[in-house]
Amino acid sequence: MSDRDPQPVERQLPTDEARDLLALVREIAHREIAPKAAEEEDAGRFPREVFTLLSESGLLGLVYDSEYGGGDQPYEVYLQVLEELAAARLTVGLGVSVHTLASYALAAYGTKEQQVEHLPAMLGGGLLGAYCLSEPASGSDAASLRTKAVREGDDWVINGTKAWITHGGIADFYTVMARTGAEGSHGITAFLVPGDAEGLSGAVPEKKMGMKGSPTAQVHFDDVRVPDERRLGEEGQGFAIALAALDSGRLGIAACAIGLAQAALDEAVGYATGRRQFGHPISDFQGLRFMIADMATQIEAGRALYLAAARLRDAGRPFAKQAAMAKLYCTDTAMKVTTDAVQILGGYGYTADFPVERYMREAKVLQIVEGTNQIQRMVIARHVAGPESR
Repeated sequence: MSDRDPQPVERQLPTDEARDLLALVREIAHREIAPKAAEEEDAGRFPREVFTLLSESGLLGLVYDSEYGGGDQPYEVYLQVLEELAAARLTVGLGVSVHTLASYALAAYGTKEQQVEHLPAMLGGGLLGAYCLSEPASGSDAASLRTKAVREGDDWVINGTKAWITHGGIADFYTVMARTGAEGSHGITAFLVPGDAEGLSGAVPEKKMGMKGSPTAQVHFDDVRVPDERRLGEEGQGFAIALAALDSGRLGIAACAIGLAQAALDEAVGYATGRRQFGHPISDFQGLRFMIADMATQIEAGRALYLAAARLRDAGRPFAKQAAMAKLYCTDTAMKVTTDAVQILGGYGYTADFPVERYMREAKVLQIVEGTNQIQRMVIARHVAGPESR
C-alpha cells in the first residue's frame, strides 16, 4: 500500500559497542527472521536454525559473564535487542527471553564448578533452554507446586508435570523447580535437568490463539534421576531463585511487548499513508491521526518505563516494583496498539494478508505469561501500600 519504510527506533545506547550490536541485530532480523515470520507462524514451525545463528552471533547470553561465553552487556542494552527481535517475530524475541530466564539460576546461584561445566554450552554452544515453574494446578500460586524431588544417595529423583512451558519438549536443558521439603515456598529447590534425561518427555504442544511457531507444552518427569551436582543453590532456596529470575524475566516480556507494538504501529502508519479515500490518504483524517499519535505515545512511554527499570537493575538497586510496572504497562500497551492497528486497516486488518491480525493474537499472551497482569497489580500494590491485612 505504501512505499514508506518504517523509521528505525531512535535509541539511547551507552557505548559504541552497543550501537554496533543493535545494528547487527537489525540486520539479522531484516535478513533472517522477518521474511519468513508470517509463513512459519501460520505453519506452526519453530525456527531452530535462527536460534543457532543467534547463539553463534553471541546473542543468547548477552547479560552474562564473558568468562563463560556471555556478552557482558547491561540489561539496558539486552532489552533493546529483545525489542528488535520481537518486532521481527515474537516467537524469536520471546524465545531469547525465555532462554535467558532459564540460564539465570545457574549464572546467579550456581557454584564456580557448575558454571565452568555448563554455562559455555548454554550461552554460546547452540543449546536452548526452558524454565519450569508452572504446573497444571499451580499457576499464579506457584508456591503450591507438586512436582517432587526425592534424595536417593547422591542423586535426586524427580516426578511430576510442569505446564505452559515455552520450548517444552524441544529444549536442551530445563531449569526445574521441585518440592524437596515441606509445603510452601521454603520447601522448593532448583535443578538443572538435561533435555535428554531418561524419563523426561514433552507432551503434544498446546493449540494456541497465537505464537503458533513457539511450542508450549507440558513436560513430564517420570523418575528422572539428576545428580546432586545439578542442584542449583541450597536446598529450599528454589522459590527465591524463581522469583528473582522472574523479576528480570518480566523486563524481557515488557521489551518484547514494545517490539510487537512498534511493528504494529509501523504497519498501521505504512497502510494509512498509502491508502486513499475521498481523494486523500487516510492518514490525513484527524480520527486516524489521533489514534496514531496515541499509539506512538504509549509505545514511547512503555519503552521509557522498561529502560528505567533496567537501569535500576544494572545499578544494583531494587527494581521488582518497576519490573512489575513495566510488564503490566507494556503488555497492556501491546494489546491496545495491536487492536488499534487492526482498526486502522479496517477489513484488511482482519485478514491474514496483513500481519496486524497476527500481532493482535500474539499480544494477548503477553498479558498472561510470567505473572498475569492481575498478579503484577498485586505486586505493585504491595510495594506502594504494603502487604494485605488478613
